[in-house]
Amino acid sequence: MPEVKTFEEVPPGKLRWQCDLKSLPFKTTQEVSACEVVIGQERGVKALNFGLRIPGFGYNVFITGTGGTGRRSALDCCLLEAAKDKKIPPDICYTNNFKNPDMPRVLEFEPGQGKAFKKEMADFISALKRNIPQIFESDEYQTRRKVLTEQFGEIQKKKFKGFEKKITIDGFTLVQIQMGPYTRPDILPVIAGNPLNLDQLESLVEKNQFPREQFEAIQKRLLELMVELQQIIKGTRKEEKELIEKLKNLERDVVEPLVVEGIGEIRDKFQGQKVREYLDEVGENILANLSDFQEKPEGQTLPIPGQHEASFSEYEVNVLVDNSGTEGAPIVEETYPSYRNLFGSVERMMDRSGLWRTDFTKIKGGSLLRANGGYLIINAKDAFLEPGVWLALKRTLKTKRVEIQAYDPFFLFTTSSIKPEPIEVDLKVIMIGDHLSYHILYRYDEDFKKIFKAKADFDIVMDRNDASIKEYTSFITKICQEENLKPFDQTGAAGVLEYGARLAGKQKKLSTQFHQIADLVRESSYWAEEEGSAHVKEKHVDMAIENRIERLNLVESKIQEMIQDGQIMIDTEGRVVGQVNGLSVFDMGDYAFGRPSRITAKTSMGKAGVIDIEREVEMSGPIHTKGVYILSGYLRGMYAQDKPLNMSASLCFEQSYSGVEGDSASSTEVYALLSSLSEVPIRQDIAVTGSVNQKGEVQPIGGVNHKIEGFFDVCRARRLTGTQGVIIPHQNLEDLMLRKEVIEAVKKKKFHIYPIQTINQGIEILTCMKAGERRKDGSYEDGTLNHLVDQKLRELAENLEKFGETEEKDES
Repeated sequence: MPEVKTFEEVPPGKLRWQCDLKSLPFKTTQEVSACEVVIGQERGVKALNFGLRIPGFGYNVFITGTGGTGRRSALDCCLLEAAKDKKIPPDICYTNNFKNPDMPRVLEFEPGQGKAFKKEMADFISALKRNIPQIFESDEYQTRRKVLTEQFGEIQKKKFKGFEKKITIDGFTLVQIQMGPYTRPDILPVIAGNPLNLDQLESLVEKNQFPREQFEAIQKRLLELMVELQQIIKGTRKEEKELIEKLKNLERDVVEPLVVEGIGEIRDKFQGQKVREYLDEVGENILANLSDFQEKPEGQTLPIPGQHEASFSEYEVNVLVDNSGTEGAPIVEETYPSYRNLFGSVERMMDRSGLWRTDFTKIKGGSLLRANGGYLIINAKDAFLEPGVWLALKRTLKTKRVEIQAYDPFFLFTTSSIKPEPIEVDLKVIMIGDHLSYHILYRYDEDFKKIFKAKADFDIVMDRNDASIKEYTSFITKICQEENLKPFDQTGAAGVLEYGARLAGKQKKLSTQFHQIADLVRESSYWAEEEGSAHVKEKHVDMAIENRIERLNLVESKIQEMIQDGQIMIDTEGRVVGQVNGLSVFDMGDYAFGRPSRITAKTSMGKAGVIDIEREVEMSGPIHTKGVYILSGYLRGMYAQDKPLNMSASLCFEQSYSGVEGDSASSTEVYALLSSLSEVPIRQDIAVTGSVNQKGEVQPIGGVNHKIEGFFDVCRARRLTGTQGVIIPHQNLEDLMLRKEVIEAVKKKKFHIYPIQTINQGIEILTCMKAGERRKDGSYEDGTLNHLVDQKLRELAENLEKFGETEEKDES
């Protein structure tokens, strides 16, 4: 039998990157300055600065990346730098539109002036409410008013004087009848010196105390006189209208100087065309409604029906945004991006008639207005989940205008609505989301790529070098100082750095998932405190890691227990034909671990090809299915160049009940098939991982550390024999960051790790038999495994052909 060459194992020094204490020039982290910048995210920070500073339409920023990578800290730092150099935005106010009250108008002021304008207007109206009644009570006004009313009275008296004489001769008199707040003239007959109305007189007739004939004559004459009276009243209405107009002009003349003076003082303090136009309308409205400023008659508490009720709210100023205390551009974070919180709302109130009403004083601003001129931060998923928010946000960013509406789709009652004037805004929106959300929006939402042109992507790893090691230790110092934790010595800091490399999954990288690093720093300090140590040492870091695993690995321990009890069947000794220990990773979200799985293969004569049992029962994912097709291509390339590949083979992940995904077991499945075809048993003390391509090259996989440690834990629990180990792709050597106990077992030759490049190398380790290369004539060297496989496939093809001929003869 051809001799099998010895394959090199991974030396212990390459199984884990160990931090050189010489690269840490300090005794404790107290000697290290705390970091003040974002670590390891140069790409993301550069993109952030670009998006925050570049002018132009659509350069809003979408931040992607895993939480805990420093993206929020980076955003805060970049925002503070970008905002401090920008101009403070104006105050924004809503005021009444006197020409169209349903469309309130917008006024903008210099920062802090909106509040001042509101106070000036309130003081102005208060002064008018005090001074106008005094003007109307003044002797000058009363004298001028008296002259006008007496003139009207004289005219009225002349017109009624002849009529009064006439009706007196006829036995009637003219009286004034009170009708609520008004009086009207009326004619009453005089009987026995007393004026009586017709109802009283009719009562006397019914009692036979007054002649009916005389009553009917009086009634007829009264109707004639009433017609004549109406003609006289109609004739005085023109003079009455003139009097009312003269009285209004008098009121305007005496009050106008006060109004003009007050508005002029306000106009001098606040500039702007829209402000001047508004103040002019205020003055005109006040002079047109001077009755609102007059004192009500005593006892009148309710408004007279049809009469205007003075509230003076139409002169109020609704300040939506006050930037009096703002320095630089505003930075607003909306943690609850509902429609109301982002865009504002129009509140309602119930009036005395029970109807819901609103006006410009009930308009409330949202985060978009508060962030005008600056930056608004929102979480992408929160915004997408809120009804109406995403569509309205896109419309706002495209038009650069905020339209405040009474958005309440669940309000079932009739309400009065207003349409406030849209507000021009200029801000940048920063959305924090994930890669999936970004790519879905970019592909399927045409507007997204136009309004979010800046993408800031944050990585989960950074290069490991002297600079990054220094930054890591400064981060440790920062956490210790901010949270009053114990300082780390050299060994403790080295332990954190090595944990960062393990999280990164590569020896030449460090993780930027700083929330996990910070948790390790806190927990390590806790265990140092428990031991009464002045500094955090390597053993405390190890204790923190071990205790965290113990808190999270309940499922792993249960699986290990089932393997030990034989409920999950895994062999770690001996040899079996068509059976290989594959390796997989279980990711629970907060904890991931590796475990071995038994993979078996059975082959026979037939034309079904390779049957993947997992796929047949729909328990495999597309990547795993692709791996099975690839290994079929490998078999055809190796053994079907001079004959058809006529066989039926089944592959199965034994005791798999949750589904299989990924191609990291495709090389394992190849080994099981080759063993079944050649009938050469495979070592059960070796577990295998690695994907394969159609050329038979073994390709790298993920989770290599978890997979190795999973099989190691099974072997150690049963007893390390010194022959056990794992076959891995050679490309994964740089990913190794194994636990210390695994490295110790490798050092003592109790456990082995074999890096391979091809299927032939792997099968030689598993079978202790030379694989064999193909000769020029297409055959394989006698006594090699490939020769046995080739012969078996040839035999199956010939037998199938003979079987087919036999069937044809039987049918004929």
